[in-house]
Amino acid sequence: MRCVSAEHRIEEIIKKSRFIGVITPGLTEQAALQVIAQLHIEHPHASHIAFAYRVQSADGIRYRFHDAGEPSGTAGKPIYQHLEGKNLINVVLAVIRYFGGVKLGAGGLTRAYGNAAGTVIESAAIIDYIPLHTLHLTLDYQQLQAFEYYLKKYAGIIVQQEFTAQVQLTVELPQANVRNLLASAF
Repeated sequence: MRCVSAEHRIEEIIKKSRFIGVITPGLTEQAALQVIAQLHIEHPHASHIAFAYRVQSADGIRYRFHDAGEPSGTAGKPIYQHLEGKNLINVVLAVIRYFGGVKLGAGGLTRAYGNAAGTVIESAAIIDYIPLHTLHLTLDYQQLQAFEYYLKKYAGIIVQQEFTAQVQLTVELPQANVRNLLASAF
């Protein structure tokens, strides 16, 4: 599986209609919906904001696509097919349309939305998807420095830390490195 490292946008004009393709990371379904809500705020006068997303959850891959008022199957589904075809995960892909006065027909709409989706994917920074694992740990103060060394060695980061009688940590690291970290640090 693959994902995007950062938001990317493209713009195309097709028969006087303006299509803006936006691809951005969306780690959860809630985050994906927030991205879509933000696009509606950024483009209040857009005719349509069609989208699709695919996110990894505890239940497996969750996805959704929406035609945004275009004829059924002409906008959201072609966008989603690009996400699925490229095996992209934790991604939101939207195509914003400003109607230019010329009707494209069902086939033209499908091609326009699909082409915008494909173009933005091709020009975005696509990286390999690395599943992360979250650990909650309690350490003594004298263990912290060594633990931080091994955490960095295994590509982990400290997400949250609390210093009380002991150090409470929440860390994230690639799932494949969890066993190595625990074996090395303890």
